[in-house]
Amino acid sequence: MSVVIIGGNERMSRQYADVCTAHGCTAKVFPKETGPIEKKIGSPDLMILFTRTVSHKMVQGAVKAAKKNDIPIARVQSSSISALRSLLGEHGMEPMEE
Repeated sequence: MSVVIIGGNERMSRQYADVCTAHGCTAKVFPKETGPIEKKIGSPDLMILFTRTVSHKMVQGAVKAAKKNDIPIARVQSSSISALRSLLGEHGMEPMEE
């Protein structure tokens, strides 16, 4: 399973990816805009938008790409690790056993 995370804290990008790996999925993290987002996201199984920390322009590009490729979008205000864990759990991605 693959996830794209848009927004969030730039310094926590590695932690977001690690949490996704612990839940059995791969992640691309885009904390800030670095060109057209539509061409970079690919075709993930889930797109996560941290709405409090993302620009309106980035949201528009991400939503446009999601609609075009039929990608489900999960929006969450908080960009914390616990919010990400909770969101992944809600979408059926439970943490893997060690």
